[in-house]
Amino acid sequence: MRAQHGKGDSIEQAVIIDAVRTPVGRRGGQLSGWHPIDLTAEVLSALVSRTGIDPAAVDDVILGCVDQVGEQGVNAARWALLGAGFPDTVPGTTIDRQCGSSQQAAHFAAQGVMAGAYDMVIACGVESMTRVPMFANLPNPADAYGSRVRARYGLGASDFIHQGESGELIADRWEIDRDALDVFAAESHHRAAQATAEGRFAREIHAVTVDQDGSPVEMTADQGIRASTTVDALAALKPVFRDDGRLTAGNSSQISDGAAALLITSERVAQRLGLTPLARFHTFALAGVDPVEMLSGPIPATRLAFERSGLGADDIGLFEVNEAFASVPLAWMKDLNIDVDRVNVNGGAIALGHPLGCSGARLMTTLVHAMTARRVRYGLQTMCEGGGTANATILELI
Repeated sequence: MRAQHGKGDSIEQAVIIDAVRTPVGRRGGQLSGWHPIDLTAEVLSALVSRTGIDPAAVDDVILGCVDQVGEQGVNAARWALLGAGFPDTVPGTTIDRQCGSSQQAAHFAAQGVMAGAYDMVIACGVESMTRVPMFANLPNPADAYGSRVRARYGLGASDFIHQGESGELIADRWEIDRDALDVFAAESHHRAAQATAEGRFAREIHAVTVDQDGSPVEMTADQGIRASTTVDALAALKPVFRDDGRLTAGNSSQISDGAAALLITSERVAQRLGLTPLARFHTFALAGVDPVEMLSGPIPATRLAFERSGLGADDIGLFEVNEAFASVPLAWMKDLNIDVDRVNVNGGAIALGHPLGCSGARLMTTLVHAMTARRVRYGLQTMCEGGGTANATILELI
């Protein structure tokens, strides 16, 4: 679906007014003391403070979250907005498209604006993988899928399709060797460290107060970045998913905690309220692939985004491709013939972390601020998702 329309067309343009995120914490790290509802409330409050909007004017809050159980259960969006001090009159809903949940939240928010259903909406995402561990919502893998899906894909009664094996299958299919995976992973850390040192994340990160040795301190930077990481150090790590595999803890995304949020309005509303947009939504795309090889979805999603937008790879100045495993962006680049110099220029999930439901909003936040800083007209974001789906979004700088 394209968000670009001719003059006189009645469909609204959807724009991003601001985007903000917490620093990303390691599992059991600096953000582990934050309840995920409170962490989400923190970025919602930050959006209000940064933009000066009246929270009563927000038509909806759409939250992406994967493990919607325990502290992230019972519609976390509603409790987060109330925790942020929004009026009782503001509704909220929580959605799950696996790792792409908050990118999908942004799609739904923007599409609602374009349809005229919303004037102002917040898309956000959260995951506390410390407090609500991955697969907390599926304690018994034998309960997954149902008999028809198991029969269709030849799965036994207790078989579970693991994303790590999917990452290995992608490395097999696109002939990506261990050295290439480790080189990419080391570069992710180096880029993230350089971006942090140069203050490139300063505009997007909202500092949060954390406990350090019994004293409150401000957390201002992502916790997982290892600036001193080397390819040799990564090469010494053992494979995780296969005895003879190529994926390790070092070339896979980190298990993390974090939250992010974007304020989305129509251009008309932005003008009326005196708000200055950063970018507009240009194109949306979704794709599905074989759920066993689930992580290849960004490739057809990106192709569809190019087809719908009329743009090509050479038109896109910056790409954000989620680093679930190093094999995912490497296969994507190889298949689409895209140079690494424009991909994840500030590092990715291998260095910054991957707090599942937060990551879509985190990537979009990083992308829109990088586009603004570099004056890049078009940026594309894409993510692989559990079950074999993928989102792609093209943003256009204003």
